[in-house]
Amino acid sequence: MVQSRAKTVTEYLSELPGERREVIETVRSAILEHLPDGYVETMGWGMISYEIPLERYPETYNGKPLVYAALAAQKKHYAVYLMGVYADPEVEQRLRDGFTKAGKRLDLGKSCVRFKKLDDIALGAVGSAVASTPVDDYIELYERTRRKE
Repeated sequence: MVQSRAKTVTEYLSELPGERREVIETVRSAILEHLPDGYVETMGWGMISYEIPLERYPETYNGKPLVYAALAAQKKHYAVYLMGVYADPEVEQRLRDGFTKAGKRLDLGKSCVRFKKLDDIALGAVGSAVASTPVDDYIELYERTRRKE
């Protein structure tokens, strides 16, 4: 995984070559358009991260903000990390259905949607997945999964 040392999203974007920056900016716009209130965009883990600030929810297992989604330009592909997809099978199925409906092939890890070019991603399906989980619901989901351990 490629990690940036950028301290701000603007700095991260400025590090990217033109075409790669355009792809990230387009996906970022779709995420921001659908991001529920309460999540904040920041740099975390070497990529653009969408998190619940510690001021809102400090009880994380690692003392860092609770990550909901992230976006990165990796070495040979792009990646959108959607933790809600990993944590909620219904959200995952809607994402899968959205890619199928858009005629796109979904390359999905546990939470990572990988794509090589902008035309490979179903932005509507990603936006829907991002919009699917308000902050309070994500905290509840996180707490339910943490209790299992």
